[in-house]
Amino acid sequence: MAENIYDSILKQIEGFTPSVDAVEVGYVEEVGDGIARVSGLKNVRYNELVRFENGTIGTAFNLESDNVGVIIMGDYGAIQEGDTVSPVGRIASVPVGEGLVGRVVDALGNPIDGKGPIAAEEFYNIERIAPGVMERKGVDRPVQTGILAIDAMIPIGRGQRELIIGDRQTGKTAVALDTIVNQKGQDMYCIYVAVGKRRGEVARIVATLEEEGAMEYTTIVMASASDAAALQYIAPYSGCAIGEWFMENGKDALVIYDDLSKHASAYRQVSLLLRRPPGREAYPGDVFYLHSRLLERAAQLSDARGGGSLTALPIIETLLGDVSAFVPTNVISITDGQIYLESELFYSGQRPALNTGISVSRVGGSAQTTAMNKTAGGLRLQMAQFRSLAAFAQFGSNLDRDTQRQLDRGLRLNELFKQAQYQTLSVEEQIILIYAGTSGLLDEVPVDRMSAFKADFLRALRGQYSDVAQTVADNTDKRLSDELSSRIGETVKAFLETWS
Repeated sequence: MAENIYDSILKQIEGFTPSVDAVEVGYVEEVGDGIARVSGLKNVRYNELVRFENGTIGTAFNLESDNVGVIIMGDYGAIQEGDTVSPVGRIASVPVGEGLVGRVVDALGNPIDGKGPIAAEEFYNIERIAPGVMERKGVDRPVQTGILAIDAMIPIGRGQRELIIGDRQTGKTAVALDTIVNQKGQDMYCIYVAVGKRRGEVARIVATLEEEGAMEYTTIVMASASDAAALQYIAPYSGCAIGEWFMENGKDALVIYDDLSKHASAYRQVSLLLRRPPGREAYPGDVFYLHSRLLERAAQLSDARGGGSLTALPIIETLLGDVSAFVPTNVISITDGQIYLESELFYSGQRPALNTGISVSRVGGSAQTTAMNKTAGGLRLQMAQFRSLAAFAQFGSNLDRDTQRQLDRGLRLNELFKQAQYQTLSVEEQIILIYAGTSGLLDEVPVDRMSAFKADFLRALRGQYSDVAQTVADNTDKRLSDELSSRIGETVKAFLETWS
């Protein structure tokens, strides 16, 4: 028995081949404020993940001749000088795929919703090269926000980058959430990136999206105000990478960055701590590249690449309406248009508080359905003329009949554009309302009763006159025929006869 054990051990010793794994190890020279300077990591790559002795993860951010500047993505209080640091072996990346749909994750793709691990087979680097010109095609399919004023006058296309800009508390997040809610049944995956928001606010957003049934196709990426600046800096790139998986697999995705002002501030904080030279408003010199390399990744891919799309809705917060500040002008120059929300309009009761004079979509009518384009084609000009006439009428001059009629119609259209949050409208409802407003069918409705008319008429469209709405829905890809236009007119007149 003893001989058998001896032979067995001897055989194992003889068959043993030693293996040596060379692991690069660095040492913390300096730590504080979420930043560590590490020496000894000669072969580490930019954006490569490193692990500190206590298990905390960091990212190699500054590659200098004698040390590496690492931004710490977690609690840095337990990290001390002299602690060992080792490369993880992969660039900062996030899990991607349909396993993330309906989940709330942090900036590195780790689940934080208590629903267990994420089933993901692929990882995408958070920093990726944007598709080239030859890999793209023109933007020609709409993203329906369900908001009448936006879909009619500032249309957004799949693959576009449309900025939502305005002061705080003017409804920027509300516009973004309405857009997510309206994607139900539109075959669009949504990613909402919350940067620098309070955890309670994000929890309310998640609860609202669940209540509206929108979490079935939505992923939330959260880097809250209490998280490290490094995580707030990384979160938008992570959300973009999650959206790119859908785009590259022939699907349509919408990513909302709420907001990029806080993202720029987090990047400024990290850069200054790493002693990068500051520029205007203390932002580092590459703050333009910070957002351009993110937003350029939104695209409508060509048919050869699968025809998928990634639409970006970045949000920027202005101070006292100053759109000429450093970060707002940078992002305006990168995007394909902007939706400008104005405080004065918001407080006067115009919600969404859309300033149609400054707001613009550089994709224009090519992102609208044919019926919407033909019905709402002259609406922007009509509203611009109304604004100039309203400014002139303030002087109390006597107005001729045509001018007064134009003013009255503009006031009624303004009332039509008012819309409560989460009360989105279908395309056919929008077309019918715009046709009724622009063709003079509502000129006899008192201005102060327009909101009541709109609510009652929409209720009738969804019930009594649903056949008319369905006919318009079936013809949105065509110009409204004279027969269909007259049928819409007859429907509005019939409703007004019974409405009081």
